[in-house]
Amino acid sequence: MNALYSHPILSTTLLLFASNLFMTFAWYGHLKNLSAAPWYIAALLSWGIALFEYLLQVPANRIGFTTLDLGQLKILQEVITLSIFVPFAVFYMDQPLKLDYLYAALCLLGAVYFIFRN
Repeated sequence: MNALYSHPILSTTLLLFASNLFMTFAWYGHLKNLSAAPWYIAALLSWGIALFEYLLQVPANRIGFTTLDLGQLKILQEVITLSIFVPFAVFYMDQPLKLDYLYAALCLLGAVYFIFRN
């Protein structure tokens, strides 16, 4: 675990990236894979997937909070979320690529600028 703390921003980013993969599948994967199943089956399966998300997200936030403030940690999380969600929506869920994704990314770039500037 000490190796994770030697590069906290990199470790945080990688852990949040992996966490977001689980989160995205927990939140939205059932819409494609379990659409015919009762909602409670999808909820239980999603909850099981979300456990792995939390097992990565909690240490990521703890590590990240050693060098980032809370606002920076949240904006980093949102940027990672969008970078996972868009390919998931387009390639896995077969949703059309929308210009709105670009606009959202530009807004997040503005958020990154404002939250990380000195």
